[in-house]
Formats: sequence, structure tokens, C-alpha cells
Amino acid sequence: MAKLKGLLLAGGTGSRLRPLTYTGAKQLIPVANRPILFYAVDAIVSAGVEEIGVIIGDTGNEVRTALGDGSEFGCRFTYIPQSQPLGLAHAVKTARPFLGTSPFLMFLGDNLLRGGLSRLANRFSEGGFAASILLTEVKDPTQFGVAVVQEGRVVRLVEKPKSPPSNLALVGAYCFGPMIHEAIDQLQPSWRNEYEITDAIQALIDQHLAVDATLVEGWWKDTGRPEDVLEANRLVLEDIQSQVDGLVDEASQLEGRVIVGPGAEVHRSTIRGPVSIASGARVQDSYIGPYTSIGQSVLISHTEIENSVVLPDSKIVEVNGRIDQSLIGRGVTVSGVQSRPRAVHLILGDQSRIDL
Repeated sequence: MAKLKGLLLAGGTGSRLRPLTYTGAKQLIPVANRPILFYAVDAIVSAGVEEIGVIIGDTGNEVRTALGDGSEFGCRFTYIPQSQPLGLAHAVKTARPFLGTSPFLMFLGDNLLRGGLSRLANRFSEGGFAASILLTEVKDPTQFGVAVVQEGRVVRLVEKPKSPPSNLALVGAYCFGPMIHEAIDQLQPSWRNEYEITDAIQALIDQHLAVDATLVEGWWKDTGRPEDVLEANRLVLEDIQSQVDGLVDEASQLEGRVIVGPGAEVHRSTIRGPVSIASGARVQDSYIGPYTSIGQSVLISHTEIENSVVLPDSKIVEVNGRIDQSLIGRGVTVSGVQSRPRAVHLILGDQSRIDL
């Protein structure tokens, strides 16, 4: 089989992550101080793909700036503007001039996979299938495209069924041969006015073409909602190793696995890992609890925070009570006042200001 190309979807509006995504691409929100999209690129490249088409939308310039030409990741990017986010099958149709007759691996840029994509890609390349899809067991299949699998082959797909025929959900990673383009050409818009990739795969099945199923190894996370970003941050931080390149004074204490980036400073504080503190950040007279990522040039002063993600250039000072389970955007200022809440839960967009 010809070498796989890659198709990375980095368009979409990120409506479920507002207000954070009013001012930026959802795929560039960081977990463990690294944009979600970068993990997706790593997964595609690790599967042996060198030529990657990147579907972009309204935030295309931001995505281009972040990703560059691909050399940083060991690949080459071709950017493909999509006029409207009309579904995954529409993205494939938009990318057809780039894809040509090559088989390809498609992955959603806001998904994280601990087990990677190599097993999916290898099974597809070695098996001669028309398509291969990645599946995982979920508690609520009504929220996903669901597959019915018999003897390792997909025999039916249903998009967000009211009565799920199985608990196996599609997780946003697919391999296709060139016959998928003919199936997409025959599609009609769904009730969502989108061209559904599940309908295109079902068309392959109806033609008695083999569609393979591969189950996720490790974990998978769709980061479409704030709580999903926080969970993804926790999962990624589980795998970090301690690395201290910044300044930690003698009055501070690091416990567990902690990353302190170059130029970051920790003064008179306790950091209980896993925690990632990015370059240029400053933590003083504070407690940073487990599963927290502090972005570049953030200031944390006289504050307790844990299980949270703070994006770059924000300031959190003299907050009474502990900040917990919070996702705080870029350039946010949070200042404490005299009231003493026991805990606060925050989802703040970029450039916000809040007094607590």
C-alpha cells in the first residue's frame, strides 16, 4: 500500500469552550503547558506520516503561526482552508486535492490519545481494508457515533443514537483508502446540516467493503468542554518527569514530580506535584497543588490553587480560599478581597478581570 498521508482537523468554532475560544483556537488551549494540537501532530507523526494536510477555519492564522511548516515536528504541513465547518466528510472533500489517491490517516486536533495512532495505522496498512476506525467503550453512547462490530469488522454505524446498539464509540481517528471519496460524493446533509463521516463509512459497509475496528489502548480524551481540558491536563501530568530549569529558593518546597521552566521563579512556596510551571512564570508565597499547569509569564502570589490550568500572562494574587478545578484564560487578573469563600470554581475567558 502507498504511504499514508495525514489529515489533521484544526477548524471548528469551539463553542463548548466559550468564553475561552472567543479569542483563540480551541486546539491551541494548553494541557501540561503544551497546546492540545501539538499532541495530535505528535501522534500522527509517530504513526509514520510525514505529509500532513491541516484543515483550518476562522482561526487559521493562529494555527499556522503555532504549527509553522512542520519541521519542528518532523513533518510537512499543507494548510487547507475550509469555508464552513460542515462536518468531517466535508473536511475530507475539501482536502481531496491534497489527498489525491493516497490512503490517509485522519485525526481530530482536539483529541488526545495516550496509546497513539500507530496500531490503527499499521492494521490498516497491513490489512488491505477500505477503512479502519478507532473505537473505545463509553458510558453514554448517545453522545457519539456508535459502531456495531462482529468478528473484528464494523457492520453498522449510527450517529448519536437514542437507543445505542453498542457502547463502542468512534473517537476521532480514522484511516481511509481512496474509495472514501466516492462515498462522500454521494452524501446528503444530515439533520445537523453536516456531511457525516459515519454515513460515508456506512456506505463502504453497504458495498460489502471491509471496515476494520481497532480499540483504544491507554486512554482517549475529547477536549471539547472545560471539564475535559482539566481532565486531559490531569492525565498528561501523570506522565511527566521532574525537571527544574528555573529558580527555586531555599524557602520553597517541591514535592513529587514538578517541572519548573527556564526563567521561572518559585519563592517561599510549596509546590506539590504533578505540576508544570512554564518559563517566565513567578510563584511567590503560594501553594500550588497537584494537577496544575501554570502558563508562561503567569504571576501567582499569596494564593492556593490546585487541579487547574492557568493560561499565559495571567495574574492571581491574594485570593482567600483555594482555587480548585478552574480553567483560567490568557491575560486574566484575579485579585482577592476580604470575603473568604472556602473554594471557588472559575472558567474565565482571555483578558478577564475578577475580584474575589
